[in-house]
Amino acid sequence: MYPTLFSTPGVKDFAEAVDAERARQIAKFGDQKHRDGTGPDRIWAFTGPAEFVADTARASVDQLATEGHLSWLDIALEELAEAAAESDPAKLRAELLQVAAVCAAWIYDLDRRSSEQPPAS
Repeated sequence: MYPTLFSTPGVKDFAEAVDAERARQIAKFGDQKHRDGTGPDRIWAFTGPAEFVADTARASVDQLATEGHLSWLDIALEELAEAAAESDPAKLRAELLQVAAVCAAWIYDLDRRSSEQPPAS
């Protein structure tokens, strides 16, 4: 599907899978822009069994999105929590691809922000 650009074993298939997941996310959610939600004062709120954490993270993301306070970190943590709750290898793989695709979107948003900065005078 893509020309060979990668020399590390497995990276080409991984990159193609992440690209496909990003396309699915864009089709579902559109082009997103969020604050990062990171920093030394960030409070970690999720503890407990993996399924509970995944459910809590899902509910938190839904609420934050409704309130207009969603961050990339919130989205990434939700996807990671869902991955942590999986024991089936195929479902775990799908969740990890979602984590990778969210990271790709976050990096794209960061890069886009830095390229949109006005030049210093």
